[in-house]
Amino acid sequence: MSTTKKIAVGTLAAALGVTTLTACGGGSDKASGSGTGSKTVTLVSHDSFNASPAVLKEFTKRTGYTVKVLKSGDAGEAVNKAILTKGAPQGDVFFGVDNTLLSRALDNGLFEPYEAKGLDRVPDTVRLDKDKHRVTPVDTGEICVNYDKKYFADKKLAPPRTFDDLAKPAYKDLLVVENPERSSPGLGFLLGTAAKYGDDGWQDYWKKLKANGVKVVDSWELAYNQEFSGSAGGRKAKGDRPLVVSYASSPPVEVLYSEPQPAEAPTGVSTGTCFQQTEFAGLLTGAKNAEGGKALIDFLIGKTFQEDMPLQMFVNPVVKDAELPELFTKHGAEVAEPYTVAPEKIAEKRDGWIQTWSSLVLK
Repeated sequence: MSTTKKIAVGTLAAALGVTTLTACGGGSDKASGSGTGSKTVTLVSHDSFNASPAVLKEFTKRTGYTVKVLKSGDAGEAVNKAILTKGAPQGDVFFGVDNTLLSRALDNGLFEPYEAKGLDRVPDTVRLDKDKHRVTPVDTGEICVNYDKKYFADKKLAPPRTFDDLAKPAYKDLLVVENPERSSPGLGFLLGTAAKYGDDGWQDYWKKLKANGVKVVDSWELAYNQEFSGSAGGRKAKGDRPLVVSYASSPPVEVLYSEPQPAEAPTGVSTGTCFQQTEFAGLLTGAKNAEGGKALIDFLIGKTFQEDMPLQMFVNPVVKDAELPELFTKHGAEVAEPYTVAPEKIAEKRDGWIQTWSSLVLK
């Protein structure tokens, strides 16, 4: 959507606000919000959270709790809002903090430790807080540049494949990216360039991108659904940028929501630009319905929810036994070796990298 995506277009990028996802079998809640004895559990998340109504009904059937979702903007914005309300949270569980922002959330004490049931089915490689269990991995994905296949076919120009390609004159004024100060995909892309070019080289790379006409907007929604010519939303908005920072799993979105569905996705992925992302859920410190929150976290890594995610939020399950739908595997890109940055280095360097990026690109 986070993600990233975690990460759908149009209907999956809802406006800010509260969505109550009522499911059969749950009792009514007194007054508003969660509380002691409440049968409502409130999930705070980014705008791209989505789940099938039948899946949420299954959670209610199993536990007696009804889920209320509070959407709080892009992942970065949602984390910042959670930090501002820490100790008196707006909900019980937060979903959507990813590895690019995890240390910020943990350092601010957002989460209470909880070792989720079924965690043994989640690989150690994505359990970035496995000693303290303050967060639970829920999904993975790759932040990558997407391209508009029609544009490049019409221009008889090969689409870019790597970070180096994006700085070439052939791709001048074609790329739109998200501001890493405000957007999780934007931050992931910045970290990918740091992983590729190192502490001493990424700044020069961004100078080249700026000279090559890169456009910066505040959010994924603006970049993908307004500026990008390859998405359904972008075509409607007359977007003129055929390159955008999005996800390796974005092409299946364009197939799923097209009528009729095309045999081939209209967008592709530049697999040499991908950065690994993992999204987490955690029990918010001061949660009024901690027991309901724990039950919800258990459910998020259960097979029912994990198998629902790919065509709801267009992200990969973290559990080993989840099956992927054919549409997701057929049209999504496989990224053999995405770029990564160690969590400790992200914690140490992130804020400085963002500040330096701002001075280089925005001024």
